[in-house]
Amino acid sequence: MKHLSGLDATFLHLETPEMPMHVGSLNVLDLPKGYKGDFYEDAKNFMASRIHLADVFTRKLALMPFDMTNPVWVEDDDIDLDYHVRHITLPKPGTNRQLQQYVARLHSTLIDRSRPMWEFFIIDGLKSGQVALYTKVHHAGIDGQAGVEVGKAIFDLEPTGRVVKPPRSRPRSSGYQLGMAELASAALRNTAQQYVKLFKMAPAIARAIGGLAKPDEKAAEKNTTAAPKKFNLFAPRTSLNVSITNQRTFAGRTISLAETKYIAKHFGVSLNDVVMATVAGALRHYLADNNELPAKPLVAGVPVSLREAGDQTANNQASMILVSLATDITDPLQRLKAINASSTASKSTMNRFKAVILDDFPTFAAPWLVSGIASMVGRSGIVNLLPPAANVAISNVAGAPFPMYFAGALVTCYYPVSIASHGTALNVTVQSYNGRMDYGLIACRRAVPDITEIGDYLLAEHKLLMELTQKHPAAAGAAPAPVPPKTVEAPADEPAAAVPVAAKKKPAARKKAPVKVAAAGKAVKAVKVKAPAKAPPKAVARKAKPAPRPTAPKPSARKAAPAKRSGASRAAAA
Repeated sequence: MKHLSGLDATFLHLETPEMPMHVGSLNVLDLPKGYKGDFYEDAKNFMASRIHLADVFTRKLALMPFDMTNPVWVEDDDIDLDYHVRHITLPKPGTNRQLQQYVARLHSTLIDRSRPMWEFFIIDGLKSGQVALYTKVHHAGIDGQAGVEVGKAIFDLEPTGRVVKPPRSRPRSSGYQLGMAELASAALRNTAQQYVKLFKMAPAIARAIGGLAKPDEKAAEKNTTAAPKKFNLFAPRTSLNVSITNQRTFAGRTISLAETKYIAKHFGVSLNDVVMATVAGALRHYLADNNELPAKPLVAGVPVSLREAGDQTANNQASMILVSLATDITDPLQRLKAINASSTASKSTMNRFKAVILDDFPTFAAPWLVSGIASMVGRSGIVNLLPPAANVAISNVAGAPFPMYFAGALVTCYYPVSIASHGTALNVTVQSYNGRMDYGLIACRRAVPDITEIGDYLLAEHKLLMELTQKHPAAAGAAPAPVPPKTVEAPADEPAAAVPVAAKKKPAARKKAPVKVAAAGKAVKAVKVKAPAKAPPKAVARKAKPAPRPTAPKPSARKAAPAKRSGASRAAAA
């Protein structure tokens, strides 16, 4: 048996029917050319040969008597693959929007705790002829980075797969669950070890708390002119910060990874800063549409990994920081700089505590109490009255930079599907994959019924940031390398929509020229990044060998898109 850490078990204790605590992903797959088989049966046989490669597929929970402490993981030697790997056929016409709505519905249901806590769904019926793979795994077993490691167990680098050594035969256990005496004694031993660990770390924790009174020399060396003058203790209240139901809505959008890196290098900020600035601009437009953009800046809750390099353990090793999204700032570039300053300050504070943050802590007699409080808070409506700590959750996970295959089918996209929670009805999680930045937006349907609008605003905000790289010189010492023309992709089959692009002085105005999103039933179209009409700024022109600016094909060359992107364009349908 293996004890759940205090952090892992917290995801179990906080789970309610309205707030399932599992994470997942949506992948659209290109079947091999000329494929005539039954992909569901092939996928099930494929998983049967792989589940022993990751603990999350073969372990289940054993609950403690009276829930006096955290449960333990035990091996399950009777796994029913017909239950864990399921088949769904979409009704006609099988659009991208239908797929996303079905994924939202699947994501709203709880996982059976009496079995290994994972489910895979093979979804066909897409009018593109592709198939989709939707996966969900309970957050008690993995965090974002551990999920990437699990992906390595089920994905291959070649369509022919790889040779996987079968598991060693082990004697089958005689009991379905462990005995009460065995569980109780294990719980007492584990609780004692947790208290000893906490006692040993007490001096280090005290030193870290005392160190907050001292200025951070490294942070002081950085430019903080763009930092918010005051970071409020609580975030402003919006329609995103309410008690949620178990109903979900989901949208996926794709942005070029090369372009995102280009923006980050050009302005001398991090990739995460560009992601947060893109989400900030989208939310600013979305809230302004309903005349509810608060005067105070929105705040994002951003997970921070505590995992050591090379650690592939399937558990949770993360904490969270709060970052101002500077939505009170009109200018997108100044907003990006303010986000960079806020995230730098928050990361600096986190780094001073990182070594003493506990992911395993004593929880004796806590499970039943925490679960009761979580249920009461969600159903009482108290969340609607309390000021929120954060308005939105934003997470960025580094994925594989190369193409992968599942059961011989090419994985064309990797949209994450995360957790909406009481008080934070919208979660935006981003995963990079094979040159893409796949944004997965999951929300409570009643709080955010029009989530596709936020997705469209994401594309418009990214386009605006790319245009600003043509109007402003590169940051000192951070001249970006040239990138080839890329496209900003919107999923096909979405209802035609007009997305206003922010003007220089009035970004929230809705009367500006719209950025059109692909209409229903049409292929994805590239959003071109125009070359600058005027010569580059003098500061850049004086350089002996200026780095070439990224250019895009002329607008008339719409049908000259490389044929090799056809798979990625279809992948954007997820």
